Amino acid sequence: MYLILGCGTAGYFVATRLKETKKELVIVENDKSRIEILKEQGFDNTIQGDMTAVSVLKRAGIEKADAVIILTTDPALNKRTLKAVRKLNATVPVIVRAGKESTDKEFKGEAEIVIYPTSVVAEAAIKGLEKIELKRKMAHLKEIISDASKGVAIVTQDNPDPDAIACALSLKRIVASLGKNADIIYSGEIGHEENKALINLLGIEMTAFSHSDDLKNYSKIALIESAIPGQNNHLDPKTVPDIIIDHHQVDMKKVRGDYVDIRPELGAASTMMTEYLTQLGIEIDDELATVLLYGIKTDTQDFTRGATLPDMNAVALLYPKANHDLLRKIESPLMSAETLDVLGEAIHNRKIRGSYLLSNVGFIRDRDTLPQAADYLLNLEGISTVLVYGIGKDVVHISARNRDIRLNLGKVMEMAYGDIGQAGGHATAAAAKIPLGLFGSVKNKEALLRLAEEAVADRFFEIVGVEEKEE
Repeated sequence: MYLILGCGTAGYFVATRLKETKKELVIVENDKSRIEILKEQGFDNTIQGDMTAVSVLKRAGIEKADAVIILTTDPALNKRTLKAVRKLNATVPVIVRAGKESTDKEFKGEAEIVIYPTSVVAEAAIKGLEKIELKRKMAHLKEIISDASKGVAIVTQDNPDPDAIACALSLKRIVASLGKNADIIYSGEIGHEENKALINLLGIEMTAFSHSDDLKNYSKIALIESAIPGQNNHLDPKTVPDIIIDHHQVDMKKVRGDYVDIRPELGAASTMMTEYLTQLGIEIDDELATVLLYGIKTDTQDFTRGATLPDMNAVALLYPKANHDLLRKIESPLMSAETLDVLGEAIHNRKIRGSYLLSNVGFIRDRDTLPQAADYLLNLEGISTVLVYGIGKDVVHISARNRDIRLNLGKVMEMAYGDIGQAGGHATAAAAKIPLGLFGSVKNKEALLRLAEEAVADRFFEIVGVEEKEE
């Protein structure tokens, strides 16, 4: 049984919410007119009287109450009521409303939760501003899409991961809801087995492209899970996207676009798209819920890496809608022979400096094998940071993973390789690629491997402050 002491405006709203949950409820209020109103509203268990009086509290059932909520607007009365409650029931959990000038010391050891009206108002104001900002964003986004007479090119990051695929598919649904056409376009490879399974099982249509000229037939360009044209995407660096949606850390001075929504504080961009779809009133069916949920799961490494409250709120919305049989099939694909070979090379060639592990896997065809190997090696006892790198057709690809809370891996990678290539990411997951043009004069493959290894290892260890010394 819950006992509400003082039932003004705040008390009435609390009582109404508790009534919806079918909880047993008793209300004590000294104002006779309020008691009459409460009874008219269906609150039968009401008592008129002084809430500090022993007889009134006993009549209300203070001894058997599961919780007590004291909500009058008079801080002094609330303090007296709290003392009266404690004399009759020393263990019942109490929530009490404080005054503007109240301090924690006034209620120390007496109440489990103290509500400070100014904090509640501030929080409500911030949430209100967030809703207003989101509504404004959606109006702007719809305006841009509605102006796309020849459709929208939704360009993902190179070698798109599940989060990028989920966001692109969500944006395509939004475009379709406004009566426009959109195509999901990517560069690189979709090599990771789970990514292939995701696309094949859901029948997601994606088109490969290699040059910005391939996009000339579209009115608008949306860049997803990437923010700067030419960096981790095949857009011409001079391109100014109409829409940019990303959650990676980026230098905002370099970002140019009509609509820009970049939130590095989130664990996944799929969280943003879940918010978009909800705000726009677009149905999230089981297919879309499955891919969005998987996008959040993978980018937060099963909610253990960078997951935030908004991410988990999105998961709570998506989880009951998702097709979990389909999700299990996506998460359990067969491992390719190349992935197994790269994993074997990563294990065999590993070099350890303290808690850092680096491994050169040699020449690769599929860069998506690198993060799989990095994730696997991070499980090694005593290892907190892993870099796995290999030589592709024209670049050295680097994938890194980290669980050392003192190290921001994205910033380390940018400092180590940003001046000779492209690098970035989050505190716990990052990547880089270095053009092979730096080693273009080297013809011998073994020599090329050694030079690449030196460039990667030396720069990384210099930034993290570890002496290059083999163990």
